[in-house]
Amino acid sequence: MRRVVVLVAVLGLPSCAFAAKPAPAERQAPVMMFVGDSFTVGSGPVPPWQTYASQTARLLGWQPIIAGAGGTGFCNAGRAGRTFQRSFEVELAWRPAPDLLVISGGHNDRRWSPERVRGAAASLLAEVRAHWPETRTVVVGPIWMGEPPKKAYGVRDAVAEAARAGKVSFLDPMRGTWPRDAVLPDGVHPTLAGHEGLAAWLAAELR
Repeated sequence: MRRVVVLVAVLGLPSCAFAAKPAPAERQAPVMMFVGDSFTVGSGPVPPWQTYASQTARLLGWQPIIAGAGGTGFCNAGRAGRTFQRSFEVELAWRPAPDLLVISGGHNDRRWSPERVRGAAASLLAEVRAHWPETRTVVVGPIWMGEPPKKAYGVRDAVAEAARAGKVSFLDPMRGTWPRDAVLPDGVHPTLAGHEGLAAWLAAELR
């Protein structure tokens, strides 16, 4: 049996002519992380992807990562058994540094002294700064959809003082007022419309 040998030569072409072209790099959306309570993670009929945190990221064109649990705060561990600092440690700190970190809350800390709240907020901010020194951090004070009790102002002021001492921005949602349709029948948590209003306010402040 005769063997037939076929030689194929490609002339005039560079050696890499048949290499696959790399796909163009896609523009990555900036990442914003949140640590918060039930206002941030969702409650009642409002799921996590419709909270003010998710909607703020959507308005800004950013990618949200939301941590925390209902009933928690800077001092208050709630049913989840962890404070904001612990939520940061177990849910966020192991991830790559975000472009922006929003720490939002204090509503559940009204039973604690302002001194304890200030110290806990300062401790969390110090840990964030040591862990992610280049990450922009914003602190949002307690959210009250109705008339805040007197103790809420002490918590807000304590959190604001910790933010100023830590040289980070402080935003105060207690300065605004919200319509009746923004509050669920429990008188505490936002409706979907309430979350939309909070998102519009926060997105405007962050811009």
